[in-house]
Amino acid sequence: MAAYEFDGEKYKQASRHQKEWGNNLISQLHLSGAETVLDLGCGDGVLSEQIAQLVPKGKVIGIDASYGMLQTAKKIKCDNLSFIQMDINNMEFSNEFDIIFSNAALHWVLDHSLLLNHSFCALKQGGSIHWNFAGDGTCAAFYDVVRTKMRDKQYAHYFNDFIWPWFMPSKEQYEALIEPIGFSMIEITEENRDRYFSDADEMVKWIDQPSIVPFLTCIPDNMKASFRKEVIQLMLERTKQNDGTCFETFRRINVTAIK
Repeated sequence: MAAYEFDGEKYKQASRHQKEWGNNLISQLHLSGAETVLDLGCGDGVLSEQIAQLVPKGKVIGIDASYGMLQTAKKIKCDNLSFIQMDINNMEFSNEFDIIFSNAALHWVLDHSLLLNHSFCALKQGGSIHWNFAGDGTCAAFYDVVRTKMRDKQYAHYFNDFIWPWFMPSKEQYEALIEPIGFSMIEITEENRDRYFSDADEMVKWIDQPSIVPFLTCIPDNMKASFRKEVIQLMLERTKQNDGTCFETFRRINVTAIK
């Protein structure tokens, strides 16, 4: 997982869909109120705070690699909530958490075998993971558009060593990854969460934070604006509907497992 830098305030304004998925995931947690919870890829901290309010006798730790995200998250004041800047790949917790929660973040982690092993180690016996992340088929329009621009002769050589920033598996792929880890109960489901952005402005905000960030890091400063403008133009041409909304595909993988 490359430690891309994001703007937490812009993300907060551009993450309506992510918050919807996160609220749904939180609603599925069965909490006594005393759990210790780890939130992987906590972003702006909004969902971490919601969980902290549900565990008043417990605590929540949110981790994220992005300094910009955590600057926003740390504005939240809650006695049983703390945030740590940490790359998920580098976590070394042991027997500390009742629940490991993650919403709309783990598709940024490329090595899920490592992630699953670290998470298994971090859980207490009987603890569980509750994850929602992007699955195969997500963002079909954006991927096609950005790959087209990456092949453009004025940009192509900047992407010679580019590593695709996301891992978005199918349900079957993930079942094969998690099966050897040692969880006693595993449930994996796929969901079609295709979405209409309310207008072009909402689509552009989503492109800016976080989708285009990994690609802009490869391009010289004097070319970033033109690359962004061209991606946005192509995206709006591809996704805009007659009523002014913009359509994009979103497929989710939900993972629940007990140690």
